Amino acid sequence: MQTNSDSAELNKFADAAHRWWDLDGEFKPLHDINPLRLQWIASHAALAGRQVLDIGCGGGILSESLAARGAQVTGIDLAERALKVARMHAMEAGLGVNYELISAEQLAAERPAGFDVVCCMEMLEHVPDPASVVRAAGRLVRPGGWVFFSTINRNLKSFALAIVGAEYLLGLLARGTHEYARFIRPSELAAWARSAGLDTVELRGLEPDLLRGGWRMGARVDVNYFLACRREAE
Repeated sequence: MQTNSDSAELNKFADAAHRWWDLDGEFKPLHDINPLRLQWIASHAALAGRQVLDIGCGGGILSESLAARGAQVTGIDLAERALKVARMHAMEAGLGVNYELISAEQLAAERPAGFDVVCCMEMLEHVPDPASVVRAAGRLVRPGGWVFFSTINRNLKSFALAIVGAEYLLGLLARGTHEYARFIRPSELAAWARSAGLDTVELRGLEPDLLRGGWRMGARVDVNYFLACRREAE
């Protein structure tokens, strides 16, 4: 099976793998938004005791949070160094996360309908064929189960904020973290989800909370956004 991956993207995250759990490093934005995305996922789907898949788990930030909620978590990625960091950190935290070096497409062929919840957060914009990952997520979730995506919209505002601002002006992300051409409009992602047999339940945006600091969920989806989907029960 041909791997849906970009060697340059894998190398980029492999080189930074040892800093994945540095709360002040280049992955700080993921640490900052993780409580919010975990709360959003948990508001839709029960986690305790459920089989949960984290596609593109990286160093395990979301995977560990899901496991701490009582989920039986499998985290998959194609960046081997990041997985080594994830395994070590989970062991130190006393969390039993199962990490595997495998693509979503290959796992879907091996374990169709194997998960109650599938998460694919901040990952689609880093692969050559994001629609293929969405199709795999649709195959991996059981009937009645939930699939959660998050990514970045493609427009002038997202280019200005997510690339020019975050990477070049403010230094919140390493330069080259994102490529504008790989950003995904919500209509595109929703269409891929429908083709994968998934019904869209909620579309929400991620916005800076200017009053209290940090981030909050909002109605504006012009930059970062979350999409909650569900496979129809049989």
